[in-house]
Amino acid sequence: MGKLENKIAIVTGAGSGIGRGIAEKLAAEGATVVVGDINEAAANETAGALGNDSIGLVADVTSRESVDAMVAAVTEKYGRIDILVNNAGWDKVEPFLQSKVSDWDRVIAINLYGTLHCSQAVLAVMAEQGHGAVINIGSDAGRVGSSGEAVYSAAKGGIIAFTKTAAREMARNKVTVNCVSPGPADTPLFAGISAENPKLREALERAIPLRRLAQPADLANAVAFFASDEAAFITGQTLSVSGGLTMS
Repeated sequence: MGKLENKIAIVTGAGSGIGRGIAEKLAAEGATVVVGDINEAAANETAGALGNDSIGLVADVTSRESVDAMVAAVTEKYGRIDILVNNAGWDKVEPFLQSKVSDWDRVIAINLYGTLHCSQAVLAVMAEQGHGAVINIGSDAGRVGSSGEAVYSAAKGGIIAFTKTAAREMARNKVTVNCVSPGPADTPLFAGISAENPKLREALERAIPLRRLAQPADLANAVAFFASDEAAFITGQTLSVSGGLTMS
């Protein structure tokens, strides 16, 4: 038996990249996964590959109405939500002085507001049922900064701070809230960023003590731990999964 047997999990942005890796790991550990993604085809394709009665649902995390509809559909179908992984994210890399307010709005809407929307909707369910685990995907950019990612760093720093407060408020309901902070990861998002700067990958691999970018599975393993009963007495914590690039 897996350590997440019979758990109901929502993973946002799970149609590709880190989110899909997380969904695959949770399913492998026995969870039924709700694959939330703005791309309906990707959500359904991922869910179909997972088994365990997993389903894909369209979810635009920037829209509270869309998030509420997803959560209502999950509770109606399964009756509870045991795990929420706030993974959906987006970034545009450029110097802050060259960045546009419209891009700030999108970065904050997807990364920070998306986490807030999903958390408030799902934590209400978890508070009523008296158990649950929320795992937010932060970033080491939000812990130590990252050149070219000023607003993304601000949004992810906000997620890290929100994690701590949500953990304090939800503890009485036996709900844990933790944060996994990736360092540079080998994802479609990174591929798009590095396409404009071919030397970026090589430079990062030299800078990371373990000499490689994170793979989705590296992040998924940390998320699965926080989602499991093994982490029942851990809350309000941020775990960097960065190959040693950052250390605290």
